[in-house]
Amino acid sequence: MNKVYPDAQAALQDVFDGATILAGGFGLSGNPESCIRELARRQTKNLTIVSNNCGTTEKGLGVLLAQGQVKKMISSYVGENKIFEQQFLSGQLQVELCPQGTLAERLRAGGAGIEAFYTPTGYGTKVADGKETRLINGKNCVLEHAIRGDFAIVKAWKGDKWGNLVFRKTSRNFNPLVAQAGTVTVVEVEELVEVGEIDPDHVHLPSIYVQRIFQGTGYEKPIEQRTTRKRA
Repeated sequence: MNKVYPDAQAALQDVFDGATILAGGFGLSGNPESCIRELARRQTKNLTIVSNNCGTTEKGLGVLLAQGQVKKMISSYVGENKIFEQQFLSGQLQVELCPQGTLAERLRAGGAGIEAFYTPTGYGTKVADGKETRLINGKNCVLEHAIRGDFAIVKAWKGDKWGNLVFRKTSRNFNPLVAQAGTVTVVEVEELVEVGEIDPDHVHLPSIYVQRIFQGTGYEKPIEQRTTRKRA
């Protein structure tokens, strides 16, 4: 049951070209920074990445875009990354835009073993182009399919050696959903503790979803847009 790896390099040593990677985080909050740095170092190519967004031009998943490692992005928000825009408009990057709630539910469905579901979100828009639709309880709905990945890269605040996880504040966004939908879920934590040190009532995600865990290092925790008010 000991799932501990020494570092990101060991935990991601079998990521292959063409893999589908699910990445936690919202903007730059809760990004699996150690995993992203390792993927950049490895220069793994032709990746399909599923994430709420693709970081910024110079931070987060944007680093992988800048190095030409990403073939396709499935995401809901792309507004902070100029390289994303350039690669998409030039045809270099394939993009599947997905409404944020629908993306979250597709990931949740992937982890729960649900193959597809109907939602009214996106009906009558380009999101529904080419998809099956159906009238349910008086609402026009679109059929959306679950998302699963070869690997999931996840950032948690605290975890034990079995992989029971606690997330802190905003980082508890897409990270738990991503963790559930990965075939191999790799988790980096700020604090790695012994089994039993986390109160079971405080566990946000149980260990059954985690295959590998390691102590992350060198966190920058950059702020995407710093907004402050003048002091009185």
